[in-house]
Amino acid sequence: MSAIIEQVPAGNYTLDPVHSTFGFAVTHNGVSKFRGQFERVDAALTDGVLTGRAHVESVKTPLPALKEHLLGPEFFDAANTPTIAFRSTDIRVAGDGTVEVPGELTIRGVTQSVTATGTIATGQGLQGDEVVGFDLQTTVDRRDFGIGWQAPLPRGGNAVAWEVTIEAHLELAEA
Repeated sequence: MSAIIEQVPAGNYTLDPVHSTFGFAVTHNGVSKFRGQFERVDAALTDGVLTGRAHVESVKTPLPALKEHLLGPEFFDAANTPTIAFRSTDIRVAGDGTVEVPGELTIRGVTQSVTATGTIATGQGLQGDEVVGFDLQTTVDRRDFGIGWQAPLPRGGNAVAWEVTIEAHLELAEA
């Protein structure tokens, strides 16, 4: 059973990678959402500071050519910037279990301030350890991180939207 909390638990918590995901969603061709996910992610909640890192080479896509394009210099530039990183500067919990997590997001070596919003809850895992769950999202303009690739559509508009929603669904267990 999970509990809504009003403050961030003290102590150290590490990511349960089986029950966590980190990814993004972006409008494609002006009509649908393309979703991507990173398979190698690290995260921790240490004394009230949430940190996370995704290894860009682990981006998951069904098309090898698309993965190669995403890892290349027009998108994530994995050869020069192999990770996406986040570090919270605060975690503000409301009485209804909603949370605001302002922090610093680094993509392609560019750091920007963002605020993720969502929910936080605590519970107890099968082994009796305390767990904390975050469901967070934020929207960024990918150009702010140097991701400016674009292809115009034949009838106008862009193939890939500038705004990207970043989603993190994290379960962290007490260390």
